[in-house]
Amino acid sequence: MSTDHSTEQPGLLHSVLTNKCPHCRQGDLFLYPNAYDLKNTMKMPEACPVCGQKYELQTGFYFGTGFVSYGLSVFLSGVTFVAWWFTIGVSIRDNRLFWWLGINAALLILLQPLLQRLARSIWISFFIRYEPRVG
Repeated sequence: MSTDHSTEQPGLLHSVLTNKCPHCRQGDLFLYPNAYDLKNTMKMPEACPVCGQKYELQTGFYFGTGFVSYGLSVFLSGVTFVAWWFTIGVSIRDNRLFWWLGINAALLILLQPLLQRLARSIWISFFIRYEPRVG
């Protein structure tokens, strides 16, 4: 017996992590799939190519993503600190804490394009509801 996957509702977490339209969860949020194409990393179409949902709901809509990106960065820093603490340890008697600071800063800089895209995907998902019959 085969299951019909076309009637399954795409998951919110999956659509956010894969940068899909929150309305239909099928169309891409960004024009270019490579987040490290730095000239084009944040370019988005005006509307979803699948369902036609507008991506910029009002002028300056994505200014709020700075707060989301900050939260993601703080969360990631906390995770790396806990991982560092349990694997290497933290001490004020040597430079282990400063090594973590340096490695964490480099990691955040390297992951910034991905974090920016994820922040936009999370932000727009707060404001646009999923409609299963669309698309």
